[in-house]
Amino acid sequence: MEIIIARESGFCYGVKRALRLARETRQQEKSTVYTWGELIHNPAVIQELAKEGIIPTEEIDQIKGSTVVIRSHGVSPEILQSLSRTARKVIDATCPIVKKIQQLTARLARQKLEIIIVGNPNHPEIKALWGTSGGRAIIVEKVDQALTLPPARRRVVLAQSTQDQELFAQVVAVLVSKSQELRVYNTICRSTQIRQQSTSELASKVDALFIIGGTSSSNTNKLYEISKRIQPRTYFIEKADQIRPEMLFGAEKIGISGGASTPPKAIQEAVIKIKVFFQKSGQEELAIRCPR
Repeated sequence: MEIIIARESGFCYGVKRALRLARETRQQEKSTVYTWGELIHNPAVIQELAKEGIIPTEEIDQIKGSTVVIRSHGVSPEILQSLSRTARKVIDATCPIVKKIQQLTARLARQKLEIIIVGNPNHPEIKALWGTSGGRAIIVEKVDQALTLPPARRRVVLAQSTQDQELFAQVVAVLVSKSQELRVYNTICRSTQIRQQSTSELASKVDALFIIGGTSSSNTNKLYEISKRIQPRTYFIEKADQIRPEMLFGAEKIGISGGASTPPKAIQEAVIKIKVFFQKSGQEELAIRCPR
């Protein structure tokens, strides 16, 4: 049996930065530090942070006179103003890539262009971008929604930073046929693109593939969807104890891929769990490979 771990699995730069800022802030403060919403989308990490005195909230009264950390997904200008008026101190842990998309969206909104954003309307990053656009942006989650849009003379399209590249391309293809002039900004972050590509490649080489991450994580869900299209035996799990023997039955090559908010520890625990099943099966050879 061989276990292959996809490239770029585990924490991305933006997540590492947000965690570092939150923990450094907590060390400097004498009381509880709040994050506006969950700092990242991973239940295990959020529980760890809570034990350290870093508590998620979206109750404005709760942060009065306290220090609040803006989540990695960013917030709208309205929420930022509200936090600045209420909290004693605001620490911005917005992912730098997301921050650039916000700045782009604000610039496009000032030009009074029709803005299409391909993303999940319920995701905090998209809510923040919609607010940054001054409510001008049209959020498109599926190709079918793009098909219902009327023709336009000039419009621009951009993507949630963790969007599925294939879906974004499909939406762009639809908009090309409905626009006299279409400006396309591929704002899917480089780390996301590498994860999606490596997961796609891995799915075609293994007999079963585990996607590890929080169920509310957009980028992890996208990895699952991408892998499932290629490898029917793709499993979405949050932690190693969800791995069952029947998931491994008959598999000679097993792949593992983790979302941008998946702690390395979760990937290591999955490898250990698979090794235990492997040893119980009486097989003699096991290889673990981490492509670079």
